[in-house]
Amino acid sequence: MTSDAPRSDAFSSLPAREGRRPRTTAPAIPHQQIDQRPTDPVVHDGLARRLFALPGVEERLSGISVPGARALWLTGDEAPATRAAFLVDREFAHLHPAPDFSMHLTLPTLQARQAISLGWAEWHPFVAEGRLPPTLVLVFAPRTHDEARIVERLVRSSLRFASDADDASPRSDHP
Repeated sequence: MTSDAPRSDAFSSLPAREGRRPRTTAPAIPHQQIDQRPTDPVVHDGLARRLFALPGVEERLSGISVPGARALWLTGDEAPATRAAFLVDREFAHLHPAPDFSMHLTLPTLQARQAISLGWAEWHPFVAEGRLPPTLVLVFAPRTHDEARIVERLVRSSLRFASDADDASPRSDHP
């Protein structure tokens, strides 16, 4: 299966995100969300609890993000099947700390494009520069419990991407 092959997962029924896109620091680094942050800590805390309980996921401090970012690492010690599915080492996603609460994660290229077109994400600035593969996106912080469930679906897709040796996205396929 290629990265642009259709899949029966979170993207078959992903709704459009309501409202305008949040403002971010792009193209500056660190790449973070600067408005439309969640006001109810239960939304973010509940999402984080569910994500770090996913099978095959280990929580660590991020090896690439801002201080305090909580990383989702693929468990195991085998070499990653494709580097494009990871941010660094076995880290495939990370949650930014308060007050931001957005997250970076990897998705197969087609799914990344869909998440962006539906308003849930934007490319990492280094993707647009051609320095990173078109698998790395910033997913906007969920504002509600319903949005947190959508973000969880995106993270589950990222976990499948990191776990699936046959779902590699080529580095040369830029947006």
